[in-house]
Amino acid sequence: MLHIKCFTFNPFQENTYLLYDEEGNATLIDPGCHAPEEKKELEAFVLDQNLKVSQLLNTHCHIDHVLGNAWAMDRFLVPLHIHILEVPVLKSVEVYAPNYGFRDYVPSQATSYLVEGQEIYVGKEKLRCIFVPGHAPGHLAFYHEESRRCIAGDALFRGSIGRTDLPGGNHSLLLEKIKSQLFILPEETVIFPGHGPETTIGFEKKNNPFVGLKANP
Repeated sequence: MLHIKCFTFNPFQENTYLLYDEEGNATLIDPGCHAPEEKKELEAFVLDQNLKVSQLLNTHCHIDHVLGNAWAMDRFLVPLHIHILEVPVLKSVEVYAPNYGFRDYVPSQATSYLVEGQEIYVGKEKLRCIFVPGHAPGHLAFYHEESRRCIAGDALFRGSIGRTDLPGGNHSLLLEKIKSQLFILPEETVIFPGHGPETTIGFEKKNNPFVGLKANP
């Protein structure tokens, strides 16, 4: 059984996810922890649950999703996996982080690169990489088919979609990828977004004003 723990960190109210199985094998996704108390909260949960964090994944590399990358890599001694198209996105955070008040931001570098359709394991639990660019050029979602749950990053939100006015954004591409990559998942699939509450594929197909069926008859 795959457990999903959500933490909400930093001024952007970003959702950080910790996925773990019954044996304590764990994967950290999008660590947005920056303040000392946020890092302590995440660390305390890992220790309390006796988890073994073995890898770090980024859905994409905008600042709010990578603030804790370097800390997590050092604290848990884990590799970082991203899509190769996110390399310049991650690198650019070093330049603009001070503009957002993060003057003590510590940069990180990817250890290896994920590709569309690649399978990732949390113990024996399998995740599949879904390529959903548009909000960011190398944006990925991670789908657990057995439980029909998807860590969707900033591609799809409850009643909304990721913004596309940042460098590398592409509005029409994001809409197309949501329809062709996410909306083909079972309607009961639960979406765990990068910000805000959970939703389902079925709800978004019917109600999302950007890509829902009502908006696109």
